[in-house]
Amino acid sequence: MSSVSLWVRDLPTPPRLLPEASRQRSIEGSRRYHDQRRETRKAQRESDVSAASASIGQLSGRELLIAGAIAYWCEGEKAKPQLRTYEGVNFINSDPGLILLFLRFLDATGTSRTQLSYRVHIHETADVAAVTRYWRDLTGASQDQFIKPNIKRHSPKTVRKNTGSDYYGCLQIRVLKSAALYRQIEGWASAAMSAA
Repeated sequence: MSSVSLWVRDLPTPPRLLPEASRQRSIEGSRRYHDQRRETRKAQRESDVSAASASIGQLSGRELLIAGAIAYWCEGEKAKPQLRTYEGVNFINSDPGLILLFLRFLDATGTSRTQLSYRVHIHETADVAAVTRYWRDLTGASQDQFIKPNIKRHSPKTVRKNTGSDYYGCLQIRVLKSAALYRQIEGWASAAMSAA
């Protein structure tokens, strides 16, 4: 028998961990591993987003019309002949970036900001005044362009994750006297979606 194997055989056996201690050690090891991986993934994600953003650059007027029309067709109110025949531009969303894109789109269509009215949709547990100020500051709209907010009643059965100081609800943007603009948006969106 070699001297190395004799030396290994003479080492004391480490004490066995109890099942709970073994489980805890495994959890801590997994947590350390995932914390390190999370930082790596976060850095990779930021790099990917930044590179993709740089590849787009500044939108041309045509690209802005296409992007805005598609955004509206996804998130805006559409006429449904079987239910209602009203044609008007009415857009609602909770994403500040999408709200700003839609406002830029309206600017590109020649729509005056004085033709717009705004309405906040928010749960009753939020600070309605602070949320309204947030949307007013973001859009640059005047106080008199904001109509009475739509307050959603809280249901105790619903477990909501959209709470806290960074919850701003949704902002609705309505363009007054906008039937012609609605039909243009429908045409632009239709052309973008049907292009082969």
